[in-house]
Amino acid sequence: MGCGNSKISSENVIVLGVIQIIIGIYHVLMWYFLLLLYMGQIKGVFGTYEPLTYKMGTALWGFAFIISGAFTVKSAKRPSRYLLECALSLNILCMIVTIIAASLTIVELANFHSVSYKNYGQAKLGREVSRILLISYPLEFAMALTYAIYSCSHLGRRQEESLETVSDAIDGKF
Repeated sequence: MGCGNSKISSENVIVLGVIQIIIGIYHVLMWYFLLLLYMGQIKGVFGTYEPLTYKMGTALWGFAFIISGAFTVKSAKRPSRYLLECALSLNILCMIVTIIAASLTIVELANFHSVSYKNYGQAKLGREVSRILLISYPLEFAMALTYAIYSCSHLGRRQEESLETVSDAIDGKF
């Protein structure tokens, strides 16, 4: 059972795209919340808490999810080879981004250095936000993988149809 046997309706693809957009907006808003949270820290004895994901703006990578979801919805409404290929490549990019972001979040949660007493509450809240974001990465990965399988199937069917048309045209001439 390969890619060519997969079928999904265009309405379901639109739902996948909308869910990707919602997840992307959620990640951007969480990054903004972390920005406000960590910017409000008071310089203490042990310094401030600036985790790896915050420094790299990992939740800001949600813009990739938003753009990918927009292309997914657009390709479901008006399927063309160009839009399907763009949406497929963006969804593959999203899968790579989610793997990297989940890895960085796991590294962040595994390493916790002490912070000053004044900033401990903010650091603890920021770690909880990172845990919540860690839960959403598999969901985004599943959405991108589902669309990648769908678009692979759709592109494969269109390729077979175009090959049959060419062969029929050649047989008709001879």
